This record gives sequence, structure tokens and C-alpha cells, in this order.
Amino acid sequence: MSVVPVPGSEAFSSRPIPMDQLRRSIDSRLALHEVAPDAEPVDPLTYEVIRHRIWSITDEMGETLKRMSGSPGVTEANDFDFAICDELGQEVQVGLYNTGLVASMDLAVYWILRNRSGNPGIEPGDMFLSNDPWVGGGLHQNDTAIIAPVFWEGRLFGWTSAVCHLIDIGGTKPGSVDLQAGDVYSEALPTPPIKIVRGGVLQEDVLDAFVRRSRMPHHVQLDLRAEIAANQVGHQRLTALAERYGADRVKVVMKAMMDDSERRLRSRLSGIADGSWSSVGYLEQASVGDRGLHKIALTLTKTGDRLTFDFTGTDAQVGMINCPYSGMRAGVMFALLPILAGDIPWSAGGLMRCFDLVSEEGTINNATFPAAIGLAPISSAWATSNLVAECLGRMLDTSVELRARVQSVCTGSYDVVTLAGVDQRGQPNVTMLFDVMAGGYGAQPDSDGADTAGILPIPMGRAPDVEMQEFLAPYLFLWRREEIDSGGAGRTRGGLSISICLVPHDTPYPVGGAFSANGKARAESAGLSGGYPGGAGRDLIVRDADVTALLASGVIPASLDELGGTIETVHNRTETLIGLGDAIFVHPGGGGGYGDPVLRDPAGVADDVRARRVSPQVALDVYGVVLDDSLAADLDATVSRREELRRARIGSDPVAVDPAAGARGTPIDDNLALHDGQVGCRHCGGILGGLQNGLPTGAVLRELPVPVAVPGMAGGDYVDRELVFRTYSCPGCATQVHAEVAAAG
Repeated sequence: MSVVPVPGSEAFSSRPIPMDQLRRSIDSRLALHEVAPDAEPVDPLTYEVIRHRIWSITDEMGETLKRMSGSPGVTEANDFDFAICDELGQEVQVGLYNTGLVASMDLAVYWILRNRSGNPGIEPGDMFLSNDPWVGGGLHQNDTAIIAPVFWEGRLFGWTSAVCHLIDIGGTKPGSVDLQAGDVYSEALPTPPIKIVRGGVLQEDVLDAFVRRSRMPHHVQLDLRAEIAANQVGHQRLTALAERYGADRVKVVMKAMMDDSERRLRSRLSGIADGSWSSVGYLEQASVGDRGLHKIALTLTKTGDRLTFDFTGTDAQVGMINCPYSGMRAGVMFALLPILAGDIPWSAGGLMRCFDLVSEEGTINNATFPAAIGLAPISSAWATSNLVAECLGRMLDTSVELRARVQSVCTGSYDVVTLAGVDQRGQPNVTMLFDVMAGGYGAQPDSDGADTAGILPIPMGRAPDVEMQEFLAPYLFLWRREEIDSGGAGRTRGGLSISICLVPHDTPYPVGGAFSANGKARAESAGLSGGYPGGAGRDLIVRDADVTALLASGVIPASLDELGGTIETVHNRTETLIGLGDAIFVHPGGGGGYGDPVLRDPAGVADDVRARRVSPQVALDVYGVVLDDSLAADLDATVSRREELRRARIGSDPVAVDPAAGARGTPIDDNLALHDGQVGCRHCGGILGGLQNGLPTGAVLRELPVPVAVPGMAGGDYVDRELVFRTYSCPGCATQVHAEVAAAG
């Protein structure tokens, strides 16, 4: 379905603009608290004291929200965030929770300054509510922000903001998730910034009008009041800070924090060789009934101390998998903050000065109004972050000093499962399963990816407590565990991800279920330097399972085979009814691997098999490790098996590895080095030609059917287009230098 742009909708859109231009657009009656660019700097000790105090204020705002909120997404999963901004909305300090949200908070402040400073005005004690992703303040409509100006002696000093995911804010479907939406009018209503607190007084009519939309009004109202309280705490602490050290001195520190983060990131970039890295990812099934693959393309170019993320070539917006500009920007920040700036203070206003975004409007990760964007952060924004993470990892791999920061892509998709029904108390209930926060991290050059460690975009996210979930909602968990073979194979292995199985419990009625996830046909957690991608995601419904009878007989089922019944594959976008006798199995993909799997220490593979992280079959077929009856590695048989795998890659006997080859040339990853403009193998010393699209021109290409080559992937179950597993290997020693799952042709 095509979406026709609505005339005038461009007025409800926000983009970064030069600060001088922003100043000129602000109503002249609004006085700003500013300091001159050449203001006297603060001494280093005072600078650090004030900087850390500002950082601690965001933490205190977070604790306030968590203590007041009653929503599991906040109290259990940490799906929220905060920002403290200067008078123009530049982000001075952001929280460590859902980091993508920082990509939209400054946009909302820019819009408020340009569109609300004259009418209705911006006054002390005001707060604005926004859940319009085109304007900013969140990445989809459920992300509802409260944004508040901070005044000092009658002048606008700065801004605080709090944003969290609200469980239901209206729309045609519970949880505000409509997997059949063709435009935003089928989803929850986006609200541009509206004054919800005026002069310190909560506007009950505005609050009631917003809460009235929700199927879970008690949760929504409490969350909004908690966000207001968090902003109040931020105001009190910032005011006390200005009173103690002086407003001008605090403002000088705020500006210096952004400048310092910018300087440190630019310094890091300057130490990396210039170059370009490209990747392509796909979103599967744009809506219920679709079986297509929808492309996002990225070319990352590093020049001097600046990055350019160019998404030219991305497919047009379609179905309900889109995100607006704020989501594309969030996709960059999801990956950039932890991978490239993990040890740099997150003064996002400074960090975002170091990169440019290039994109065509009307595409799936830069969608124009009124595209459907209800699942923006965990569809196209997440897919964007996968490509950014992959390209950043490849870029960092060229720097010996920064290789410790290299990481393959973490869990490549957020598996959204929304369940709606009647709870054990007879009340309406909408539940989102946040257990999938326990994803697998990507492998690094010197260590395996952490198992069920979390997800990259929410550093402090966590899988909720099972007992608390069973108390709040009418479900019984049969298991929650790490899933074997879900981490991508490599010299270092990708982290395993979680699987859960649950059944309706203590409810009189069937449950409505909405499932939305990417990475089922093709795992989106790419490996690096020859590593395999992480395992694909998989959701199942076991119809008419034997759970009641098993539990009555004292047996707790621990596998799908024990459940009996009929297993039904859940597509990427599925809306269905879950019967009282049905069981739900949910499993997101794991982290990508790093390096050629046949270079992994056989003893490490054997340890993984004994710990049920890797199956014996994958140990043999992918790692080339033969195990004896005690599950120890048979070293002689393993050498022969690995020679067999290498021979199959290039169609001939491989040459011997040369231990001295690794010292030649300039390394660009685990396997390759540059020799006078040519690419050489770091294992055998052979020359592989030049680079084209990031790959050696002389590498041997091999294609295999996906179900045969990659454990757990079954592309034909989800999409019509054929998928293949491609490997590129050194023509000499047959070391695998790159591996990917791609669309055929």
C-alpha cells in the first residue's frame, strides 16, 4: 500500500539545524541564559565535580521514575531514558537506559522552541507532553515524553526530559500494535508537544484526554505522573547546583562537557585510517500476509575526524516496519554510543557533531508522514543499528589500537510479543514479554560474546523476574533458558540468546497475541572476519499442548517434544488467538561470531558442547571438531576434519599455514593485511588481490543453501525470495574471511 504525503505535515517534522538559525526562530519574548563562547573556563577540579553531579542527576531521575511507575517495562525492563539539555536543546548528559531515545529528545526541544515559544509560550513551571516521533520525544507513539524547561532568574537555562514506553495508548489493537497498519491512522495517535503542566499546575483536562485513549489507563496515568516527578527532581537538583556554583559556571561546564566529548571522539576517529565500509540488511514481512524482503543499505565513510552514514539505496517505506528520521538517527546512536564511545562521557550533543546522515526521504528508515511507524524502534531503527554496528566493527578492526572495541553484531532483532486478555483478577490485561532483553552479545577478537547479556540499545535493560510476571499477568512460565546453537560460530563464539515457553494460566478466556520480529528467515546479527551470523529467531505456538495433564502428573515439561500437540510456526508479523490449552515458545536470535570457526581452540568447542552451548552436530559440521565418547576433542580426527572442511571451501587441497605470515603488512582484520595496496592472508601469506566492496577480489566464493549451512535457519518458511549462505575464503589456506546470509543473486 502506498502512502500519500499529507499537505502541511512537514510542519510537524524536526531535524537538527544550525544553532544560530534556531536562535533566530525563537520568539523574542523568551530570554535565554547563555554564556559567551570565550567565557572563562572552570578549573579542572570544579569541572569534574559539576560534571559528575549532572551525571548523577540523570540517575536520580531514573530512580524516581522507577519507584513511582507501576509498568513492568519501566520497573522490570528499564525501557526508559532521560536527558539534560542546554537552553537550545543540545544534550549535555543522557541516561544509560534506552539509548536510542536520546536521538529524539533534542529534536523535540528544537521543535518546541520554534513552534511553542510564541504561542502558548514557554514559562517557568511548564512541561510539554509529546509522543510524535516525527517531531521528537520518542521513536514510536508508545514512547511518550515529558519535556520541561528549566529557568534561572527569568531566563531559559536548560531542559530536562523523561521518556518511557507506555503499554497502551490506544489505536485499533491492544498494546497499540497493529501489524496490518498501512498508515499511522490505524495506529495510536501521535501528539506533538502539548502543555500538560502550566506554571507548575498539572492540566487535568490534558492528562484525561491523553489517558482516555488507553486500555490500561491506570498504568499510563501513573507513568506520566512519574515522568513529571522525575523532571521535578531534575529541576530541583539543577537549581541547587546553580545556587551552589553559580548559573554561569554550571552553564560553562555544560558547554564544556559537550565540547570534551566531541574532542575525544574526533581524536579517536583521527587515529583510524580513512575508508568506506558497506553493508545491506533486510526486514522480513512488512505486514501480516507479506512474504517480502525489504532492504536497508548503508555505506559508512570515515574521513579525517568525521563519519558519514549514507543510507542511499534503501527501499521505499512500506507496511508497518518503518521509522521516521528520529529512528534512523537512533539506529546510529544505538551502536555508536557503546561501540565507539563506550569510554567517552555520553554528552550526546557533542558526539552527534561528529557524524552526518545521508538518506532519501520516504524510505523505510526515513519515513514521511503518514507512514505506519508503531513498531519503529524495534523494526527499521533496530535493523539500521545492525548495519551501523557491523560497519563500525569492520572500521575499528583496521586499527590495532582499537581492536579491543571490535564487536560482532549483538542480537539482531527485538522479538515483540504482545498478549491481551483478562487477568487472574478479572481485569483487562495487556502484556509485552520483555524476557527477550536477554539477548546474546556479539563476539570480540579476544573473547566470546556474553550469553544472555542483554541488548545493545538498552545497556541497563534486563529480563523481568518470572515470578513478578506471573503475579502481574495470567501466564505460567514452563522454562526460561539459554538456547543451544543460538550464538554465531567463530574463532570466538557469539553469545547465546534466551528462549521462553509459557501458557495461559488462571484466566477464563483465550488470549489475543501479536508477534512481530525480524531475523527469522535471515539472522541479522552479522559475524565479522569470517564469523557466522548469530542464530535466527523463532517463535512457535504449540496448539492443544498436554501441559495440564503433564503438570497434574508431576512432570514439568522441558522441551517442545514433551508438550505434545501441534507445532505452528509464527511468521514475522502474526496476529492470532491463543487458546487456554496452547503454549507459546519465543526465541530471539543470538550474537554474531568473530573469525573463522575452524580456528577455534578444539578444547573450547568441547567445553561448549559439554555446557550445552553448542551441539555435537554443529561442533562437527561448522567447527570441524570431532568428539570422543567423553565429549573431549579428538585432536587427530579434528585435524583431518578441518582439512576436509577447508578443501570443500576452495575445491582443492589447501596450502599449509605460515606462522610468520601474520607479521607481514598492515592488519585490517583477523585474517587480512595490506601489502603495498594488495590484500594478503595473515595465515598463509598468499596475495588475494585488491578490495572491492570490502572483500578481496581473489577470494573464493562458495554458496550453499541456508538450511544446510546455518543451524536453525529456514528462510522458505517466511519469505519467498531464495536465501543463500555465502563464504569467501583464501584461495591458498582456505581460511574463511567473510560469511553472510544473502538474497540469491
